[in-house]
Amino acid sequence: MNKKIAGSSSRPRKPTGTVLPYQTQRIRDHYFLGKKLGQGQFGTTYLCTHKVTGIRYACKSIPKRKLVCREDYDDVWREIQIMHHLSENPFVVQIKGTYEDAVFVHLVMELCAGGELFDRIVAKGHYSEREAAKLIKTIVGVVEACHSLGVMHRDLKPENFLFDTPADDAVLKATDFGLSVFYKPGQYFSDVVGSPFYVAPEVLLKHYGPEADIWSAAVILYILLSGVPPFWAETDSGIFRQILHGKVDFESEPWPSISESAKDLLRKMLERDPQKRITAYEVLCHPWIVDDRVAPDKPLDSAVLSRLKKFSAMNKLKKMALRVCDFPVFILLMISSYRKIFPRI
Repeated sequence: MNKKIAGSSSRPRKPTGTVLPYQTQRIRDHYFLGKKLGQGQFGTTYLCTHKVTGIRYACKSIPKRKLVCREDYDDVWREIQIMHHLSENPFVVQIKGTYEDAVFVHLVMELCAGGELFDRIVAKGHYSEREAAKLIKTIVGVVEACHSLGVMHRDLKPENFLFDTPADDAVLKATDFGLSVFYKPGQYFSDVVGSPFYVAPEVLLKHYGPEADIWSAAVILYILLSGVPPFWAETDSGIFRQILHGKVDFESEPWPSISESAKDLLRKMLERDPQKRITAYEVLCHPWIVDDRVAPDKPLDSAVLSRLKKFSAMNKLKKMALRVCDFPVFILLMISSYRKIFPRI
């Protein structure tokens, strides 16, 4: 964790060594903890079942030994607060309860058993622009809801969106707010967080606001339509170099067969100057999103699904979150040259 928040507001005073500002019962008094569902950087998610109702949930258990400073404790508490703030949104996983003991903090959440976004697309075997438009409408809808509540997500990526059930009409939901923060209008952040392919250029420059979420959503959309990210390299340092200076490819396959409206939306979302970048609300009002006749319903080239499958498999092997200490020296050198392009940043 170890994330520094610019201009952070005052937080409720909590007892030393605890995350929650209140005492809780033991989680095992209410739930049976089952098999492991996933492993994150700071916590492990387990299947859990309510002892009375038999309803199954997901339990994210965070070992307190990984919370090395007061700031880490505050980070977990903030994640819980943000999930409660978004609890009415049907496209955000619902938090059902929190528990804390001497060793762990437990977040009991709605179980999303329908699988990850890209896995679902690949398994389905056919896919169109219109389906991509519906998916990105959900994703950007979550971003717009976050921003309207003064929340910046900061880690938008396909792995953080799950379908609630295996059914064909399953709902896509945002599931992880571990790097999210509250912000105020005009407030900028400097801590570098996120995931390599999806991080916005201004995040690399350590001066960013909520516009960075739109960039990340655009990367997801680019991958949905082409099967690969817009900025690609074999190393993280190469990816960062491309994000700062690379040209977005709209010429090679499958882009000639992708609608001009989709490419127009992507160009506006991938604007390197965050002050000129389209907002979440403007994305949701774009013709490619709102008009079913604009996004074609014909299947995308099978090569897109093939690339998407390979990219998804590679991504699973390379799960990592950015840390300032992970950045090579050349990033610092590129900051000065990038500032010449956008001196306001």
